[in-house]
Amino acid sequence: MGELLAATIKDVAIRARVSTASVSRVLNNTGAVTEPTRQRVLRAAQHLRYTPHEAARSLITRRTHTIGVLLPDIHGEYFSELIRGIDRAARLRGLHLLVSSSHGDAGEAALALRAMNGRVDGVLVMSPYLDAHSLDDALPPMLPAVLLNSPGDAARATAFVIDDFGGAKAMVEHLRAQGHQYIAHIAGPEGNYESAARLRGFQAALGRTLAAKALVLPGNFTEESGYIAGQKIASMTPRPDAVFAANDMMAIGCLFALRDAGLHCPADVAIAGFDDIPIARYVSPPLTTVRAQTTELGRQALEELARTIDEPTSVKPMRHTLGTQLVIRESCHRVPH
Repeated sequence: MGELLAATIKDVAIRARVSTASVSRVLNNTGAVTEPTRQRVLRAAQHLRYTPHEAARSLITRRTHTIGVLLPDIHGEYFSELIRGIDRAARLRGLHLLVSSSHGDAGEAALALRAMNGRVDGVLVMSPYLDAHSLDDALPPMLPAVLLNSPGDAARATAFVIDDFGGAKAMVEHLRAQGHQYIAHIAGPEGNYESAARLRGFQAALGRTLAAKALVLPGNFTEESGYIAGQKIASMTPRPDAVFAANDMMAIGCLFALRDAGLHCPADVAIAGFDDIPIARYVSPPLTTVRAQTTELGRQALEELARTIDEPTSVKPMRHTLGTQLVIRESCHRVPH
């Protein structure tokens, strides 16, 4: 039995009784055609189930209709929410995603960006370890780019960032207002842009005197590192009466460690996190956290990148900061002994 051949642009032209140039103008939405002609072409393409050959189209338009997305990791709810926001906006524009991970390594990030050159129309870059100089070296000069929560400045590309400092400061101020005196912080990875900003917010809320003797425990944004920090906190005398973790996954790991040690949250130790990932509301007790607009961050960044690709001369690089919101749940209520 013979193999069915896919319809070509010539087949569509024959069925619609127009030239292949007219079919191309209709399908690519370029040039002027009459409405009856446009409708005939669309009906013919639908009847023949014609699918444009993207490789051939890209040779003509010099567009791949693909967006590169470079993230430090693709594991966990935070990155799932971020990709969800990017993907929703991309689908509305008929764009595809090419996602890569740098595993938190600046060298791998630079290699991944170079590998995307020629395969994508633009890139979204979240690389907390790449500074502006490194980004300039890794990104081809003419490749449109938008940064997400990265340390690079807005001279090279538009940047969208979460107000990590303000969110962390507001959370620690809330803990102090609840009467907590000894607040520990589980920090994110050393040298990480988001981690550093959240640590600064923690210190600013405590003030210079308290910050100088504050307990800061190392972490790496994973649940396991939060669990290890929680074990240390559980064994301390005196023990902190509240913990602010630099993200929700570490806060949840700490919560499990305290529970395994026989401690109660928040009666013995209150716990707060950052990000408001979906699982935060379902742990027991539900986690108090800082809501970062992660999905919105992805959506806005994709929209801005699409505008930069379509109108490269009209978009001026800027730095946009998305606000945060305290989400107060049961893990931080002040419970008298």
